[in-house]
Amino acid sequence: MSPKELDFASQAVFYTPEEHSQSISYPIYMSANFQYDGDIYDQIVAGARKEVNIYSRCGNPTEYKFEEHIAKLTGGTACLATASGMAAISHALFGILKAGDHIVADLTTYSSTHEFFDHRAQDFGLKVSLVDCTDVRAVENALTEETKVLYVEAIANPTMKVPPLKALVELAHARGIVVICDNTFASPAVCRPHDFGVDVVVESATKFIGGHNDAVGGVITLKSDILPPDWLEDVRWNTLNKLGAPLSPFNAWLLLRGAQTLALRLEKQCANALALAKHLEAHPRVRRVFYPGLPSHPNYASAKEQLRGGGAMLSFQVDDEASGVRLLKRLQLCSFAASLGGLRTTTQVPATMAFLDIPSQEREAMGVVDGLVRFSVGIEHIDDIIADVDSAIDQMHMEI
Repeated sequence: MSPKELDFASQAVFYTPEEHSQSISYPIYMSANFQYDGDIYDQIVAGARKEVNIYSRCGNPTEYKFEEHIAKLTGGTACLATASGMAAISHALFGILKAGDHIVADLTTYSSTHEFFDHRAQDFGLKVSLVDCTDVRAVENALTEETKVLYVEAIANPTMKVPPLKALVELAHARGIVVICDNTFASPAVCRPHDFGVDVVVESATKFIGGHNDAVGGVITLKSDILPPDWLEDVRWNTLNKLGAPLSPFNAWLLLRGAQTLALRLEKQCANALALAKHLEAHPRVRRVFYPGLPSHPNYASAKEQLRGGGAMLSFQVDDEASGVRLLKRLQLCSFAASLGGLRTTTQVPATMAFLDIPSQEREAMGVVDGLVRFSVGIEHIDDIIADVDSAIDQMHMEI
């Protein structure tokens, strides 16, 4: 059986050993610089880049192995690693767009992404239309002759919207528009947007790919008939290298190690998230639950088609923001923290944490309402998670 025929879980564990040592664990090349032995200088002058080691801002062997592994897991033809998820997003966009170009993006995206689209993009001469990308007609109406990119999230942060990828790709590709999808909330274990025709997938590898809350990084993967096969290498040398956002060798090694348990972790996390979502949906003190794996989810049909399981992320609504904060402060097992995707369950109130700098009227239009609580469900025993949440909800109401 060749590696290409392996199940996802086996692919996550397997990669070709280090050529010289046959080490089953890929080594870290902790070198910022590399010596020009033999004819390497002549090769560089002649145009060689990734074929030789030059300087770790330009690329590093550990980073290359991580990229190779992630390309395989995502179903992409190539991968470029970056210093963070936001570096992946910005470099993917800058690798395509120029002043005067137009972007159609989902109104509901990660707060830093939304702020870039709603504020900073204009500083670079870009035009942006923000629409609800679960509404294909609204997307179609927003497209113009200058539209170069359609940008969505596989599972929207933090409302858990799931856009219909196939329909959006068909709409965009008929006009030569590149589709970019942020897959951070799903991970390749839950969704592979390239399988639905998406050209470029970006992801914060800090989250589920790494999975241990100990390394920051991002990835861009490519599988496209619109962009050229060497597009990511062009981004590496003419955008990432020049703007200076490479992934460090140590973080590349940590993320590569984390990716090996991706399937195992997400199987447990998705099962826990579904059980918690069902419990919360029946809870008398919870107003509404947002989880793609529940039939009550407005995009349940798209979620069933595109996601393997409902994912490990969910959100739910309580009476108001103060109630949500009281709830999270009283959790004992689950962690009140900013990030997501790790082994431990982490929680936040998005409106006054991640989305604090976005005006309340804009937040509400995005669906980020006061009283919305977000959970990244971990691998703890589900009975312990539910008991912790129930206890915190009870205490929240006792103190009103």
